[in-house]
Amino acid sequence: MKRGRRFLAIAIAGMLAVGMLAVGDAASAAPKGGQGKGKEKGKHEHQNGKQLVGEKIKTNGRHVIHQKGDYTAAVDVRDGKIAGVHVTHPKKGEVAVKKYRTNKKMARRTGQAGGFQYASLTQDQYLGTTYIGFAYVDEYGDEEIYWFPYDMILDGDTGAVEYVPVV
Repeated sequence: MKRGRRFLAIAIAGMLAVGMLAVGDAASAAPKGGQGKGKEKGKHEHQNGKQLVGEKIKTNGRHVIHQKGDYTAAVDVRDGKIAGVHVTHPKKGEVAVKKYRTNKKMARRTGQAGGFQYASLTQDQYLGTTYIGFAYVDEYGDEEIYWFPYDMILDGDTGAVEYVPVV
C-alpha cells in the first residue's frame, strides 16, 4: 500500500513539473501585444543616459535622446546639467516619468532584449556614484529607464525613490 502511494505521489509530482515547464515555455513564446516578441510583460529596459545625451549636454534646451515605438524621450539641458526628462506619445501626449536612484551602475545587456546587469564593463567608469534614473511605462507594461550619474542631474535625487531591480 505504501509503495503504491509513493509511486502515485512521484507520478503526480512529475506530471506537475512537466506541466509547469510546458506552461512556462508557452507563456514566453506567446507574442505580446501583437508585436511578435516573446518578452514577458513588465520588463525593465535600461539605457545609458549619459551616452545617449553625449555632446548635447553642452547646449541648453530640449534634446531628443531616444525613440521607442511611438514614445520619444527628450532631456532638458540647463548649464551642462540634466534639468528633466520628458516622454511624449503622439496620441497620449506627455507621459508620466518616475525618478529613481541607486548606487548600482545599471545598463542594458549587450546583445539581449531588456533586463539589467551591474555594468562595470558596459559603461565608462563612475565608481562610488549614485545614479539617477528617469522611467516611463509603455502600453505593454514595460518600463524604459534612462540612467545618469548623479553629478549630471541639476536637481539630484529630489523626488527620486530607491530603485529595486526586478529579478
